[in-house]
Amino acid sequence: MARDMTPVLKRCRALGIEPTYLGIDKKSNKNRTARPKKQSEYGMQLKEKQKAKFIYGVLEKPFRNYFEKAKKLKYGTTGENLMILLETRLDNVIFRLGFARTRAEAKQIVSHRHVQINGKCVNIPSYRVNVGDVIEIREKAKASQRYKDIIDATHGHVVPEWLEADEDKLSGKVVAIPRSEQIDVPVNVVAIVELYSK
Repeated sequence: MARDMTPVLKRCRALGIEPTYLGIDKKSNKNRTARPKKQSEYGMQLKEKQKAKFIYGVLEKPFRNYFEKAKKLKYGTTGENLMILLETRLDNVIFRLGFARTRAEAKQIVSHRHVQINGKCVNIPSYRVNVGDVIEIREKAKASQRYKDIIDATHGHVVPEWLEADEDKLSGKVVAIPRSEQIDVPVNVVAIVELYSK
């Protein structure tokens, strides 16, 4: 599987995003004092797309597919729909519930078959969850030290209103489709729509 091997903090600096959006509680020690270059409209649009792809850990082809799907949805604008499709990915939901410290760790947890949806094991990070779905860590994995460490690290982490989380049982539920104002990701979706509409 293709992976972006660029150091995370370096990529965050280049895209102008805080590492906390990825669940990383670190700051780069490097202080850049160079004057920012003037950016073209295309450059700005491209940067917004790269930010969304990087935050959610999605490569170009699947990201393009999400955009095409977002255009066809009957409700909301294309930009809002794109963000909803990205937010309702299973790996992102595991991260949002606080069952992983980072989105990358959430992807690994799903791939390693630690997650059940409505009682069935799902190991596809891009699986799209629906309203009413119950997501939980499998019984075999719950007792491991890994999840004790994760809950210690993510305790007090704010779970979005569209999800319900039970830390003790390591389970959660999708109670609604996320609204655009509930998605706290620093991405200008209008710029992404404009870029793909050219």
